Amino acid sequence: MKNTFGNNMTVTIFGESHGPAIGIVLDGLTPGMDIDQEFIAHQLTLRRPAGKISTARKEADPYQILSGAFEGKTTGTSMCIMIPNADTHSSDYSELKSTARPGHADYTADVKYHGFQDYRGGGHFSGRITAALVAAGGVLIPALNKKGIYIGTHIKSCAGVEDRAFSCDGVKGYQGDIDTLKDASFAVLDEEAAKEMLARMEAIAAEGDSVGGVLETVISGVPAGVGEPWFDSVESLLSHGLFSIPAIKGVQFGDAFAMVNGRGSEYNDAFRMDGDRVVTKTNHNGGINGGITNGMPILFSCAVKPTPSIYKQQETVDFKNGVDKDLSIQGRHDPAIIHRARVVVDSVAAIVIYDALVGRFGTDYFA
Repeated sequence: MKNTFGNNMTVTIFGESHGPAIGIVLDGLTPGMDIDQEFIAHQLTLRRPAGKISTARKEADPYQILSGAFEGKTTGTSMCIMIPNADTHSSDYSELKSTARPGHADYTADVKYHGFQDYRGGGHFSGRITAALVAAGGVLIPALNKKGIYIGTHIKSCAGVEDRAFSCDGVKGYQGDIDTLKDASFAVLDEEAAKEMLARMEAIAAEGDSVGGVLETVISGVPAGVGEPWFDSVESLLSHGLFSIPAIKGVQFGDAFAMVNGRGSEYNDAFRMDGDRVVTKTNHNGGINGGITNGMPILFSCAVKPTPSIYKQQETVDFKNGVDKDLSIQGRHDPAIIHRARVVVDSVAAIVIYDALVGRFGTDYFA
């Protein structure tokens, strides 16, 4: 089973949704980095369910750092972060052991693990496991910030409502929007768009259905020259990490899909000099050329599918008894997870960029 990601700094996730705990092990961290426990807790709060557009499951996430930390600093040895599970209603899944919930991994997990998997709440395939990724991001994001690297994600579109695009200040870049998003419980830049999105999401939830959307992310401050051509390109590494997040079904860098209907004269980013720094006039390619960063902000978008657990009746099968059946899912489910997924995207982006920077400049880059 492949639960480890990274080349120079690795992360290994463990646990199941209804098991005793979930967690993550980070190996290859720079020794002496500050550990901001309040920031880790804050990041976990951004992932936590809240309101009518989230599950009713209570996730307090009282995480524990079991190793790799001493006197508020990283030691450089393996860091293990554990998050106990609570408020599990395992009985909600007792009748689903052999039922394939549409859109879930119940059937594929049963085939792969010969029926020995923990099926409760999706087990190891549950979005619950992303809390461990967020905890890891809580360790790495402050280290990136100290190097002038900042990450921000907003809900670009959801339920037919569009947020405004990231606004680039010529002097501060995207920093203004990133600062706005870092504490936002609902990460939308335009207040009126946020109100309309929430209203539509709540209406869809009231119908017993669910909704997806698009998240857009900017990473500013990454120096030019990071990444490897071909198999470890920055796009390859980010896509690898991002597609590991449950519900992510598509990734676009820059204006990738708009380019297919355009011309090179429109979408080639012209190079210019800004003092002694090479910049591009536009950023259609999302800050990456040939798989390597060019010094401009990295821009990418993620397609988030509608939450597969819905209260409407659906057609499925009992794969143990080989019969068709109808299913009406009970229990507690998210009618939308996009607002919770954005901090997971930030965290995975931090893991990837930290790993790539250590590969380019060495562990002491973050000393």
